[in-house]
Amino acid sequence: MIEELDREYSQLVYHILINSEFNKIKSIEHHGVTRYEHSLKVSYYSYKIAKFLHLDYKDVARGGLLHDFFLSNEDRTSKERFLSTFVHPKKAVEKSLENFELSEKEIDMIRTHMFPINIAVPKYAESWIVSFVDKGVAIMEFEHKFQGRLAYLFNVYFLLLLNHIR
Repeated sequence: MIEELDREYSQLVYHILINSEFNKIKSIEHHGVTRYEHSLKVSYYSYKIAKFLHLDYKDVARGGLLHDFFLSNEDRTSKERFLSTFVHPKKAVEKSLENFELSEKEIDMIRTHMFPINIAVPKYAESWIVSFVDKGVAIMEFEHKFQGRLAYLFNVYFLLLLNHIR
């Protein structure tokens, strides 16, 4: 696993990775992998970027890992899955606060990681990193899941993002 590659990263997130509630996301499918695998990738890549940029990489490691920490049934309807896109950040904040002490910055990372799909705008550079890395990882996972047929999805997302920035 990724955490075996970096001792410092492992120490920062160990208390989350051994949490029994958090480990329940290992059985939930997410973009063709498990929600656990997805969260671990977002966390680790965000951590590496934040560390390189001399930002708060410790909060990024934890906030990135918890960004999708919510439980859901696998038998949800398509409508429920779609609606989850908009409400799951709030659920992830609530679930994370039930199980861990979080900084204001970590809460912001979790709450705003779906920007610009959700209207909650990130307050911190670290939150922006988690949000962008989440999109990149999701695109890679979907690309793998659908065997390269979703390359246009990235182009559409990128154009929407550029339009929103202007």
